[in-house]
Amino acid sequence: MKVIAINGSPKADGNTFQSLNIMAGILKEQGIDVEILQIGKNIAGCMACAACAKTQDEECIIKDDVVNSFIQKVKNADGLILGSPVYFSGISGGLKSLLDRVFYVAGVNGGLFRGKVGAGIVAVRRSGGVASVDQLNHYLLYTEMLVVGSNYWNVIHGTRPGEVHGDDEGVQIMQVLANNFAYALKLVDHGKGTIHPPEKVKKTFTNFIR
Repeated sequence: MKVIAINGSPKADGNTFQSLNIMAGILKEQGIDVEILQIGKNIAGCMACAACAKTQDEECIIKDDVVNSFIQKVKNADGLILGSPVYFSGISGGLKSLLDRVFYVAGVNGGLFRGKVGAGIVAVRRSGGVASVDQLNHYLLYTEMLVVGSNYWNVIHGTRPGEVHGDDEGVQIMQVLANNFAYALKLVDHGKGTIHPPEKVKKTFTNFIR
């Protein structure tokens, strides 16, 4: 089994990465492969051009960043973990731009992420963590992913890189989440071929302005 974890921080080795790494260690102990992807910088936002819906080639029309490679990595994985720092009580701008495009393409190409196991985590100095986790869950839930939780909201605290390891409760949250994530992955894997997922339905759109 393979899990993709996306580090939505511009810092490659900051608290978001280290929090994802706590989870990755536990998942790897249970025989699950984990690849942590770094979004980097200068991710353009969605242009609302709907080109991906017309071409149906599983690609965003913007091709000079990591978005298209991320789409394929997540498509071919069994699970997805989204990680973000918290800026002004929300996820990072770079991650928002990336997720808008990745999930839009996935949605208009037949629901590429449907049925995968997913979770979102955030690293925060003080406040805004729960609102940011909620923001990440919007992507996972809309695409019919199986969203996993922990024994508290998926938030860990720290300011300078490495300080998250001093948040004992936050570390435990990441550990419990990782074990629950592994459990969900194994349940899905065990059910393949015997328990069939619900039939995919065509999305109904209702416009409230006539």
